[in-house]
Amino acid sequence: MEVRVGKAELRRSIISARAGLPDQSGSASAIRETLLDRPWVQMAGLVACYWSMGTEPATHGLVFALWKHGATVLLPVLRPDLDLDWAVYDGPDSLAPGPRGHLEPVDTRRGVDAIRTAALVIVPALAVDRVTGVRLGRGGGSYDRALARVGPNVPTVALLHEGELVEGVPAEPHDRPVAMAALPSGIVTFAGPPGAGSPARPARRSW
Repeated sequence: MEVRVGKAELRRSIISARAGLPDQSGSASAIRETLLDRPWVQMAGLVACYWSMGTEPATHGLVFALWKHGATVLLPVLRPDLDLDWAVYDGPDSLAPGPRGHLEPVDTRRGVDAIRTAALVIVPALAVDRVTGVRLGRGGGSYDRALARVGPNVPTVALLHEGELVEGVPAEPHDRPVAMAALPSGIVTFAGPPGAGSPARPARRSW
């Protein structure tokens, strides 16, 4: 219960801070260009990403750029049980409002296991622990279930605004860490949770 209360408090704090952010188009461009400059992004033939909404770091330009560069881009489709199905993005005209009003691809649903074939996975987060890489989501568990299906050597990246890489994200057993976070100022690589084979170390920033 204490962990859930801590998560809820941090979640409220981040959402409130995001509501006061100025225009973030420059930050979105910086994240996009930083990612597109990485060879492991350029070589990823199948990318699982998401179509941002509200105050999330914008991904619309990133998704379009990945697609134009020849990658197959999977976008999530939220199921009634809050798990994520996946469908292929085929340009801006391939999206339509889903049952909750969020834009979703109209392509054939590929199933919850489609993410297993991705060579790169980009996910949303409200915050990420700067040591362990544990991400804070919005509480539905959708991306924890999706990340549990990703192979151990596949890069997983959470997109953040500056200030959302924090000390001590409360974690429950089902919470899945990411390998990296992309911010306007650069990409941070995490050591992983303590006990995962080596002691936790500070995150390493690459530029």
